[in-house]
This record gives sequence, C-alpha cells and structure tokens, in this order.
Amino acid sequence: MGAIELKSDLHKMLDQIENEQLLRTIYDFLKERTNAPEGAIWESLTEEQKKEVQLSYEESQVEEPLIAWEELKKKHPWKSS
Repeated sequence: MGAIELKSDLHKMLDQIENEQLLRTIYDFLKERTNAPEGAIWESLTEEQKKEVQLSYEESQVEEPLIAWEELKKKHPWKSS
C-alpha cells in the first residue's frame, strides 16, 4: 500500500469517526509525531520497548505466520475501506 492509498484510507476512517475525544487523541498523536525530530520517538522508548519493537520486526520478517492484508479485511469488514 503506497502513500496515496494510505492517505485515502486515513481520510475515510477519520470521516467515519464521530467521537470528538478520539479525533482529538488522533490529532494530538499525529501532530506530536509530525513535529518530532528524526529519531526522537525511538529515543523516547525504554530499553524494554525497544526490544519489543525489534522482536516484532524480526517476527514480521517470517512470512509463514503472517496474514495477508486482504484476508484480514475479509475477516474484519468493519475495518476495511
């Protein structure tokens, strides 16, 4: 999924959210991440959190247990576009 499709999907999701508090939380999250200097988010993690991220990345490189995006959207149609 490329940047254009991601942006389109995000727009669709945001348009469906009616909960103002959730929208504010998403806005604050994105604003903070957008303005953060490169590497700042990683540096803000604890060593345990960094290990979890690294483990997740390593596990994602093994395709066998992964579920295809299209299959996941079929199982959870409320999350699909």
